[in-house]
Amino acid sequence: MKAHQIADKVYWVGAVDWGIRDFHGYATERGSTYNAYLVIDEKVTLIDTVKRPFLNELLTRISSIIDPEKIDYIVSNHSEMDHAGCIREMIEICKPEKTFASPMGIKTLENHFNTDLNLSPLKTGDILELGSKTLSFIETKMLHWPDSMIAYMKEEGILFSQDGFGMHLATRNIFDDDIPEYVLEWEAEKYFANILMPYSNKIITLLDDIAEMNIPINLIANDHGPIWRKHITKIIDLYSKWSKHAYTPKAVVLYDTMWGATATMASYINEGLASQGIEVQTIPMSASHRSDVATEILSASALIVGSPTLNNNIFPSIVDVLTYIKGLKPKNLIGASFGSFGWSGEAIKQLNAHLQSMNVELISDGVKAKYTPDSTDLDKCYQLGQDAGKALLEKCK
Repeated sequence: MKAHQIADKVYWVGAVDWGIRDFHGYATERGSTYNAYLVIDEKVTLIDTVKRPFLNELLTRISSIIDPEKIDYIVSNHSEMDHAGCIREMIEICKPEKTFASPMGIKTLENHFNTDLNLSPLKTGDILELGSKTLSFIETKMLHWPDSMIAYMKEEGILFSQDGFGMHLATRNIFDDDIPEYVLEWEAEKYFANILMPYSNKIITLLDDIAEMNIPINLIANDHGPIWRKHITKIIDLYSKWSKHAYTPKAVVLYDTMWGATATMASYINEGLASQGIEVQTIPMSASHRSDVATEILSASALIVGSPTLNNNIFPSIVDVLTYIKGLKPKNLIGASFGSFGWSGEAIKQLNAHLQSMNVELISDGVKAKYTPDSTDLDKCYQLGQDAGKALLEKCK
């Protein structure tokens, strides 16, 4: 477990979590990393720490190039416990001259640890002199916590972006160009959809601010996943695209089923959408995870949701995923509902209420079928798909 040099006097000293499979409700099938960075200058500086169980890995990597007790400064760009979980131990071990966080970060960390950590504030515009290197700071409140900030090292053109531009991907490859592009794009999109989507407007503003600064960016050193050096322009462009949520000819048909009736209805709605040239992603929740649904919705502009009625309510897996998606605040969606029932049929009305609470523009009152859908019911499903496709194409003009 050694440090990896990423630029002159700058090293990656983070930890790789091969085993994590759930990150507060987000499926992390490929694990994750907790990135930390060490600058060996006149003032030896550690930027972020790691999740507390990985303290020894952090210390081992630091020790491969320098005694941890020689660290002069610790900077916390983000107080979430996957990055600041062992900051108290690092302060005790390193005894740094100063430990820095944003003003809100100081409050958050002291609340986390219920103690005064003797932290020093860094605000937007502040510059930390390390010797031959400098760090300048920008507070990025609610990207994605109130305490968040980013740092820029002008001498090397490194943007220390904390959770921005990250992904959950356990890897020994430090840089993006050592990882297949399809993996990078999927994991980056999944991370944006499940972590950053609610803050899209703030991301647009930040990207505009960075563009106006006209600073060279040679590396984006984030807090999860590989460091960007080859695809910097591409990931910035993707963030801009994802943040704007422009209408696209893609629909998600989301459903669960008890005895197959709602699944049959979903297949006819799929066909109706496809007849209009719409890209369709049909997702059965019996075999899917909510975080993958969020990823597909990020690039879609129609959400058609189906559920059988169970005990006068929506099927539990559909309630779960809709609650999750609502918190991510997707924009510019049209939608509709469908489902089967036996003797009551409340699910359609409840689905419509859920969609409306998410600001989804309903194009229909929904389609429901009693017990097994007959040919008339299936014709209505196909028509619903066609109508949704036509409405979506109008939005895309």
